[in-house]
Amino acid sequence: MNVRRSLAAVLAVGSLLLVTACAGDDLDNNASDDESTPAASGSADQGPVHIAGQNFPEAQLVAAMYEELLTNAGYQPDVKLVDARDAYMPTFPGDVDVVPEYVGGIVNFLNGRANGADAEPFTAGDGAELADQGKDLLDEAGITLLDLSPATDTNAFFVTKDYSDSEGVTQLSDLEGKSVVLAAAPDCKGRLDCEGGLSDEYGIDITKVLPLGYASDQTYQSVLKGESQLGETSTTDGTLESQGLVVLDDDKQIQPAQNLVPAVSTEFLDAHPDIADVLNPLMAALTTEKLTELNGRMAVDREKAADVAHDFLTEAGLL
Repeated sequence: MNVRRSLAAVLAVGSLLLVTACAGDDLDNNASDDESTPAASGSADQGPVHIAGQNFPEAQLVAAMYEELLTNAGYQPDVKLVDARDAYMPTFPGDVDVVPEYVGGIVNFLNGRANGADAEPFTAGDGAELADQGKDLLDEAGITLLDLSPATDTNAFFVTKDYSDSEGVTQLSDLEGKSVVLAAAPDCKGRLDCEGGLSDEYGIDITKVLPLGYASDQTYQSVLKGESQLGETSTTDGTLESQGLVVLDDDKQIQPAQNLVPAVSTEFLDAHPDIADVLNPLMAALTTEKLTELNGRMAVDREKAADVAHDFLTEAGLL
């Protein structure tokens, strides 16, 4: 997500999520030395920029892209990644200037913060419509969304192939009335796009939520070992089949649009309008298919997020 990740999250994220969520760890700096590029490292000193985000592989990847692009544009970025959106939003804007976000995740977080946990969530499946619905909340919070990417990544839920075959379960509505343990993100309970929606919209009896992480190795192993029957991952997770896991179709469509989008402190953006020129081309270059491929390199080939980010930025002509 606190709709995903918000997030989320993202993504052949598979066992890529060897993430132990060391909140505060900085990503490696891979700024390019190519001075002929649109945002070359020879740019004038732009000062510090503080980036925060969630600590799962897809978020690590996109944060690494932000970091390298902004370094190349003359900024001195620092990156702090944490377990969940709740951990950085109290300081954004303020101590945090830029966040790699998901449109549904941030809009619904702000909605819940402003109107209470029982507030009617925004559920539009179109990212631009969702951003428009949340514009007043964003303005009040002092946050500006830059261009939405065509790349999207929503929450998804999986079971083992054996469970799917034996129980005849291929979509989430097939679990109606069944009692299951859910392995998911720490902030899953009560969220419409997670435990809340599974319980209220699908009628699934979630007997327990194990906070083992979003698309984390611990979540995969919990389901594979039978400790839980249902696990949370993302729609760009391309590693499930190799593990004997299958995604269940969200046939009631409880997931709102989750286009990738840079969320920027409005005050910081006013002082540094070139941030949009640096990050918007990245959003345009990313697609869901490309994001899945890049996540797969981390999940399957065990490549580092910073290295995968650098390769993509170079190939896309963004450095």
